[in-house]
Amino acid sequence: MKKVAIVACSNGQSREYESQNIELVKFFEAHSIEVVRSVCIYEKDGIFPGIIAERAEELMKMFSDDSIDEIYDISGGDIANQILDYLDYERIRNSQATFWGYSDLTTIINAIYAMTGKSSVLYQVKNMVWGDYIEEQRERFVERSNLFNPEFEFVCGDNIEGVVIGGNARCFLKLAGTRYFPELEGKVLLLEALGGDVPQISTYLAQLKQMGAFEKINGILLGTFTTLEKNGEDVIKLVKEYAGDLPIAKTCEIGHGNDSKAIIIGEKIVLSAQRV
Repeated sequence: MKKVAIVACSNGQSREYESQNIELVKFFEAHSIEVVRSVCIYEKDGIFPGIIAERAEELMKMFSDDSIDEIYDISGGDIANQILDYLDYERIRNSQATFWGYSDLTTIINAIYAMTGKSSVLYQVKNMVWGDYIEEQRERFVERSNLFNPEFEFVCGDNIEGVVIGGNARCFLKLAGTRYFPELEGKVLLLEALGGDVPQISTYLAQLKQMGAFEKINGILLGTFTTLEKNGEDVIKLVKEYAGDLPIAKTCEIGHGNDSKAIIIGEKIVLSAQRV
């Protein structure tokens, strides 16, 4: 029987979402998947689901269990980067388990890659128990073949190749200046965002430019920018102002939407305009 773990390394969940989490466990069990749950899932002290060391220990417990195949972080928010100094990256490197998460878990996903070379999945498994695409997400998750193939179109250039890094723009930049920030040379930078209008997204792009990111990477893959695009703003035009003539591909299937697909951070991707 396949075995997975559910953790929450970022903000703790309100008890009002407990029924969703129970439904998620039932879904796994219905597909003959055993589930192990962290003791740090729900809010205990404000938004914190446990002290920093406790949350890190729970995650390491899952990475240390040789019977666990995948670790799903169902949280999001602001505090995931607190645990980075408490993780055993050598143990993570040698673990067979793959970490899954999105949004604020961008910090852990990229830190794992930077410190170990190990890939993780940018995806929120709770898409299978909330929103308008539950059945579609469940089918994708079970079959997997349609989970990792987001449709895209090129808006600058016609080819991008390299290892994917990044994720949520705000959270990715929390790693800047730390040992957990991945090397940029030759990479494909994925950027998406839930919040933030033109001023906020502009500051993220300005920081990346000031770091020399756009001189080092091979190209950019843009996911959804929920607030900015809802307000009718053009994220492509905005990115071009900072990235120049770098190849840029855009997808509506990676980000915070309940219909989002998954992408592997830390794995090579080859995108060609001839695909569309």
